[in-house]
Amino acid sequence: MFKRVIAITLLMLLVVCVFAGTVDTVTTFSPSMKKDIKAVVIRPVAYDKSKAYPVVYLLHGYSGNYADWVKKVKALPEYADQYNIIIVCPDGNFSSWYFDSPADNTWKYETYVSKELVNWIDDHYSTIKSKTGRAITGLSMGGHGALYLAFRHQDVFGAAGSMSGGVDLRPFPLNWDIAKRIGSYKDNPEQWEKNSVINLTHLLAKDAPTLIIDCGTGDFFYKVNVNLHEKLLERNIPHDFISRPGAHNWEYWENAVSYQLLFMSKYFKK
Repeated sequence: MFKRVIAITLLMLLVVCVFAGTVDTVTTFSPSMKKDIKAVVIRPVAYDKSKAYPVVYLLHGYSGNYADWVKKVKALPEYADQYNIIIVCPDGNFSSWYFDSPADNTWKYETYVSKELVNWIDDHYSTIKSKTGRAITGLSMGGHGALYLAFRHQDVFGAAGSMSGGVDLRPFPLNWDIAKRIGSYKDNPEQWEKNSVINLTHLLAKDAPTLIIDCGTGDFFYKVNVNLHEKLLERNIPHDFISRPGAHNWEYWENAVSYQLLFMSKYFKK
């Protein structure tokens, strides 16, 4: 009986090892901002430098940091293993909204994520170094950031997603430090117009990123996500749109990210 218990325990440990990727915390450098920035990188357990892996960039929300996703969603290393992908969680400095801020030239998080971080990851890991091997998604502020960066850098990201994304900034002129990044809505309405994802659909060309958008019906961003969905339909832009009961919280995102990563995995396999 004792030997059987040991055998079962060892088997359980083996299963955990097989289905859990390797989590690295790395320090990257941003030439545009002249500073070090941390990120979490999750590799599949069978990571082999002789092979090239697709990468999903996973952005955190307002008030968060690079460690949020891996702390809140314990299954992320398992997903990296399951889909044989690398997952990268950048730091968006609490409230960057992933802009190159016109109000503060020391905040260049569009440049950092879309160019500097992508180049750093490609230099330090064995990756597919083209848009066909890159996807980007995120929650809330990060959902805005993922679509914003993908729409504006279609040569970099081949697929993009959003979970509870702030895809239209204009209804929220006093919230979440947006005004610190692009100026007040009263004094700089043009910045709010041109930096809202919903107003960037004209950038989407024939080879636009493959898109998935997800938002809960009880979320304060639900209406703006439905509006984006309807605008994409009007423009005949292919996309997946997921709507189900849920609020703006980690319970929803923990569920949503599993669909996002499955979607990205299917894109990589095409």
